[in-house]
Amino acid sequence: MSMTKLNRSAATLSKNRTPDSVSPFSGMCATCIEGCIGMCEIGKSAYRGPECIYPQPFGIMTAASEKEYPVDLSHFSIMGSAVGAYGVAATSEEAIFTNVKLETTVGNENPLKLKLPIVVPGLGSTEVAKRNWEGLAMGTAISGCILTIGENVCGMDDESVIENGRIVKSPDMERRIKLYRDWKTDGYGDIVVQFNVEDTKLGVPEYVLTKLGVETAELKWGQGAKDIGGEVKLKSIDKARSMKAKGYIVLPDPETAEAEEAFKLGGIREFERHSRIGMVTEEGFAQAVKELRDMGAKRVFLKTGAYRPVDLARAVKYASDNRIDMLTVDGAGGGTGMSPWRMMNEWGVPTVELCSLTYEYVDYLAKQGKYVPPIVFAGGFTLEDQMFKGFALGAPYVKAIGMARSSLAAAMVGKTIGKRVREKNLPVYIERYGSSMDEVFFAGVHLRDTYGADFDKLDAGAIGLYTYYQRLAQGLRQLMCGARKFSLEYIARDDIAALTREASDISGIPFITELDKEAAWEVIKS
Repeated sequence: MSMTKLNRSAATLSKNRTPDSVSPFSGMCATCIEGCIGMCEIGKSAYRGPECIYPQPFGIMTAASEKEYPVDLSHFSIMGSAVGAYGVAATSEEAIFTNVKLETTVGNENPLKLKLPIVVPGLGSTEVAKRNWEGLAMGTAISGCILTIGENVCGMDDESVIENGRIVKSPDMERRIKLYRDWKTDGYGDIVVQFNVEDTKLGVPEYVLTKLGVETAELKWGQGAKDIGGEVKLKSIDKARSMKAKGYIVLPDPETAEAEEAFKLGGIREFERHSRIGMVTEEGFAQAVKELRDMGAKRVFLKTGAYRPVDLARAVKYASDNRIDMLTVDGAGGGTGMSPWRMMNEWGVPTVELCSLTYEYVDYLAKQGKYVPPIVFAGGFTLEDQMFKGFALGAPYVKAIGMARSSLAAAMVGKTIGKRVREKNLPVYIERYGSSMDEVFFAGVHLRDTYGADFDKLDAGAIGLYTYYQRLAQGLRQLMCGARKFSLEYIARDDIAALTREASDISGIPFITELDKEAAWEVIKS
């Protein structure tokens, strides 16, 4: 049964006074007593109000749902085989996992090659993304993957120059793009810039496409973590006023005398910046795609969130009609920034269900002879078995898997370890691997051999991200080898089996004892 932790979570720095005696339907302590200082979300909300809506501490963490969905990717099992091979000769000498090819391609008229089938979806104006951008940009670039600059970066840039309501310069945007490009090699991967309502009003698409030479643009309908626009926290009233002047929604209103007084006294310690929700129409979408292409975009992507099924159908159909180069479908439960905590837990179509619906819709279009864009599944994917299952759920239309939160985690850990190496202050459980970057990081020697003197310019977060991706690559190759699939295009829906009837009903994947039933009985009867 689906379960959610109510009224307490490490994400909101809240807990119950009586953790062993909690009402399951309200999340309140079974006995709520006068005199309690209010450790739970209700109690904290009594004195900090709307601050308690969001995960904390903002700016140095990411958050994702704690909800236990009725069906998740663990309810499927990967199927192996003892016979045959797809993509290599069916011999024991050729069919080894090191021969598995993980390259993939997205795009239509201007295809884009990826060394690994990984896309990092939009990481935008949140402080945690900005603080770790060096690791993310360098790491994805040397891995040959796609990195997406998310929404509101130009608007949040304190050094941005805006003339007549249009952006003419954003040092932060320029820096983010340059960090990726400086390390991009071999023609693999690309840096993508994403746009929302405020970005479009500020003229960000025209700025990055015509002045910064960006080749891939992404329209954003939403994400799996929330069904409203992006939010961040602002620590100063001057920044809050600046964001309001740029057209953003800011709460409390920083221009009121009341807010100014409360901020001076400390009653208000931060402001919230919110983006507006988009209003999708078929005609408007087609026009937006045309405008981006007219500005010079070689590829136009679309990212949609965990909205109701009819909106997913719109995304699939509009992407097909306008020959979108990549469609990312992001299931509920994931998250990287500052989504409202209860919203992150309680809204949207979860990943397995959303992936299953996407397959139904695109498979129908394909059978009608319609164009099907390359599909990317996202929403809580972190390790190689989940990647395999994502490819199988959407086979043959899924070309890559979106992983933002885990990528950011790897970059943050890499950065932290690099700092500890420099300070000669490694924890014992890491120091057992050595005391230098080359010793501690599994991929350290390989990267030093590859980049020579430039190795020391690599951010430690990038080394961490690259090393994590290499683990995913080897793990995925091993799983694919066991399934006898030596290239991504050979992964099929029958390479996984459902472990529960419910998972089978939702996905259309056969229940495990019904998989291969006819073929198995043919063997028995022969």
